[in-house]
Amino acid sequence: MLLTIDVGNTHTVLGLFDGEEIVEHWRISTDARRTADELAVLLNGLMGMHPLLGEELGDGIDGIAICSTVPSVLHELREVTRRYYGDVPAVLVEPGIKTGVPILMDNPKEVGADRIINAVAAVELYGGPAVVVDFGTATTFDAVSARGEYTGGVIAPGIEISVEALGVRGAQLRKIELARPRSVIGKNTVEAMQSGILYGFAGQVDGVVQRMARELAGPGGDPDDVTVIATGGLAPMVLGEASVIDEHEPWLTLIGLRLVYERNMSRS
Repeated sequence: MLLTIDVGNTHTVLGLFDGEEIVEHWRISTDARRTADELAVLLNGLMGMHPLLGEELGDGIDGIAICSTVPSVLHELREVTRRYYGDVPAVLVEPGIKTGVPILMDNPKEVGADRIINAVAAVELYGGPAVVVDFGTATTFDAVSARGEYTGGVIAPGIEISVEALGVRGAQLRKIELARPRSVIGKNTVEAMQSGILYGFAGQVDGVVQRMARELAGPGGDPDDVTVIATGGLAPMVLGEASVIDEHEPWLTLIGLRLVYERNMSRS
């Protein structure tokens, strides 16, 4: 079994692979204050519920792959792998790790590990050119060329950030549930805010992706040849309203982690 861990700013997603199949997954809050020992206890509690794993920490785990956008959590997870999974091969995504995806950026080291991992999975599953839209703390748009190169992207405030900002900065507004309103034209303040969030983000996705697709296609190319893949915890909210999305893969980052693990283990 391969344990994959994707640490985001708000949530951490864990996936358990049996070969190429994801057989279990968990989503927990990301807390930069958790120590390695606390993380080990949490992992043990989650995996102890799975029938294919043993009762002891690490039983049944043959490999671990980790990426993190939170440096302090990555540091603690590195300690977890050392202290509690010492005999288990582990791949932590950081500079020097083999991904198979060239990064055509001014400073490749500043690109978030999760964004590169998403590109790895997109190339493997759908080929290029492609755009990955990841609905997380931020909404990120990542471009992959026809040759499978990571060529750059766009970062916009995420859905939850926008909702919180409205509630904090609007004198007569409050934090609302992220839900679909009865109609585009809201009949009360809550529905008006829900409509603005849902249809505003759907319009943002369509507008940004269409512009990116034209750039990826290049002069004389067809933007419709660009595959648009949605992922991230909040993707289902926008899927039905954004017209440009071709594929929805909720486990794109975890699949990318599996691929990177396999490529680095085959090299060792």
